Amino acid sequence: MEQNLDKEIEKKVKEILDQELNRRVEEILKTQGDQGRAAIIASKGTLDMAYPALILGSAAAAMDIETAIFFTFYGLDILNKKKNRNLKVAPIGNPAMPVPMPNILGIIPGMTAMATMMMNKWMGNQNVPSIPELLDVCKESGVKLIACQMTMDVMGIDKEDLIDGIDFGGAATFLEWASRSNITLFI
Repeated sequence: MEQNLDKEIEKKVKEILDQELNRRVEEILKTQGDQGRAAIIASKGTLDMAYPALILGSAAAAMDIETAIFFTFYGLDILNKKKNRNLKVAPIGNPAMPVPMPNILGIIPGMTAMATMMMNKWMGNQNVPSIPELLDVCKESGVKLIACQMTMDVMGIDKEDLIDGIDFGGAATFLEWASRSNITLFI
């Protein structure tokens, strides 16, 4: 009889410990987010800012990290059917320009075209896909591409202006995604 009682107590203790462990695991997941999710904000529509968002998004997807990129303000140019093939690099006020020159030279006509041509050449030399190609890679990899509806309304951008296969949502849509992500980036 004593042996049966010991087994019953052991069984009950194990049951309570299992419940407590499950409760703590759920609590950790709620507070720390899903360890396999990334949330990226693309806020700028220049060539040199489009590449980081799309390369990071596609790389995360390749690593089986569920990923969403939220395109807001000028970042919507990356999703624009007409503009994304002709994104530019602005040399003025761009401290990352690899050719050392005084900032004032950036205002000379043709400098934006030259900086854009240089970046496209560097990317091509390294076989880096174009922006439209990277968008296709992201879509094929399951990256959720979200166009900011509020920005579209403010800037008068129609859904037809943007590439196919994307989602539309506002800040709450992105924040819901980001709140359950362990990687959040602003570009």
